[in-house]
Parts: sequence; structure tokens; C-alpha cells
Amino acid sequence: MSAGIALHFDRVSAKGSHNDLRLRIGSYRQKCDSYYIGLDEEPTARGGLGARLARLLEQWSSQIAALRKVGGVAYLPFDFSDQCTAWLRVSSEDGQAAEVQAGWSRIEGWGVAPSDYLAAAARVQDFEPIPRAHVHCSLDDLAAQIDANRSALAATGP
Repeated sequence: MSAGIALHFDRVSAKGSHNDLRLRIGSYRQKCDSYYIGLDEEPTARGGLGARLARLLEQWSSQIAALRKVGGVAYLPFDFSDQCTAWLRVSSEDGQAAEVQAGWSRIEGWGVAPSDYLAAAARVQDFEPIPRAHVHCSLDDLAAQIDANRSALAATGP
């Protein structure tokens, strides 16, 4: 298990909507909203909030798997707000080691389907890093940590 990676995405309240999620990356902490995740009406957005959050992290896992082949950059959304979105930028030059940096984009949360966000991720060109919100790790350890977070979120239910 990747217990050494200081990256966690979890629910802090069973009641969905605002300030009910938390991202912890390095020493940085940010409360997030599940509001737009709950409103998602795409066919891929099935189940309660726990299932929808698990679907979000399944997409993260797919993007990390793609990086493990050739390296590159992936954007993983974690907060959807009215006028912006927050993302994890995962950069890997060699397909093995990675830097994970949290930051903001002016892409509005209401314009992104959390259950199918890849088109929006391709539009992130204005990423503004959050100071102190980054970690370095292997892509394998990152994939394991995302999977652990996904399982924990799925278990939270509706």
C-alpha cells in the first residue's frame, strides 16, 4: 500500500452539497463541494454520491494508467464551483515518477460533467498552481492511493 503518499480525497460529511469533501495533498488541506457531482445527469452518473465519487476516481485511475505507458500530463478534477474548478495536475516525464500539483482553472464547474470530464480536462490551459499543494511519488504508488481513496468513497454510500 502507498501509505507514504500524502494525497487523500475523502468525505467529511455524510450530508452532500457544500464543504462535504476534503482534499489533502502534502501539508495543504482544502474543503470541496459535492454539489455539482450530485447534479450530474450524464448516463455514466449512476447511484448515490459514494458511487458518483468512485466513478470520478475511476476516471483518475484511467488517466494515470495512460501516463504509465509514455508519461505526459493529466488533469484530474476534484472541486467544481460556479466560476472555476480545482484540478490535480499529474506530470510524468518517464511514465514512472510523477509530480502531483493542485491548482485552479477558470473552467466553470457547471460546465463539466464529473462522470465524464475528459473533454473539460483537455481544455485546462490556465492552470494556476496552489502553493505548497504538491507531492512527488511514483505513478504506481499514486495509482494505489487513488484506488484506496476510490474504495473508501464507494463505501460511503448515498
